[in-house]
Amino acid sequence: MREQTALANRIQKLIESGNIKLSQVVSDALGVSGKQMLRALAAGETDVAKMSGLARRRMKRKVPELKRALAGRLTEAQRWVLTELLDQYEQVEAAVTRVEDKIGEEIERAPDPFVPEAVKLLDTIPGIAERVAETIVVEIGVEMSQFPTDGHLASWAGMCPGNNESAGKRKSGRTTKGNVNLREALTQAAWAATHTKQTYLSAQYRRLAKPKGKKRALVAVGHSILVIIYHVLARRASYEELGGDYFDRRNVEVQRTRLIRKLEALGLKVTVEALPAAA
Repeated sequence: MREQTALANRIQKLIESGNIKLSQVVSDALGVSGKQMLRALAAGETDVAKMSGLARRRMKRKVPELKRALAGRLTEAQRWVLTELLDQYEQVEAAVTRVEDKIGEEIERAPDPFVPEAVKLLDTIPGIAERVAETIVVEIGVEMSQFPTDGHLASWAGMCPGNNESAGKRKSGRTTKGNVNLREALTQAAWAATHTKQTYLSAQYRRLAKPKGKKRALVAVGHSILVIIYHVLARRASYEELGGDYFDRRNVEVQRTRLIRKLEALGLKVTVEALPAAA
């Protein structure tokens, strides 16, 4: 998958050198429609109407934008290199599929009957897809008794901040070294979780992104996911969603005070009266 990402980046850099801005219009320039357009470019096609006509499904609504994005030009040498890169990308893409299928087979044949169930349980956590769940099971196993607490698992995985403090001053908050494959899987899951709607994890990311920065917020979400994983596997029960309004519900009084102050700052006099409890 790292090799696949590297090839995708090379393809992106190559087409941008010809002033082709496909990635600014489509979220995945190497999706089905994107690859067909790139193949057409590599074959020497210059008619933007024909290339944009290769768009499928929802992408058809972006035809005008696609025409502008595909209006660049590639030299003969660039087209040849693009063909080679697309061939390599598709070969690696097929290899990734074969490896994922093999991992799935090994999961199903695992001596511990809980292993396949564990993958399904982890799949209930926002941001964790089946393949990421399989990676997590491969890296940490399914028996959480080997870790006394979720903090021990987070420390082993390298998903908790280091504690470099002297004379009451914190010098560094970087995460510790840990399992590289697990960290990558958790980061991928954290990024996917930030795009979910009305979930605790997406709310946590939004809450931390502004004061801490996006990278630290992403690490924090990854840490939360790992803690959730620990308890899901330890209890052998699916994830229970706390909701996107969890932090608001937890800090009701803080929210009330903040909102009242906002209204007062606008020159309004606020009188608060609690509503009677619903029958």
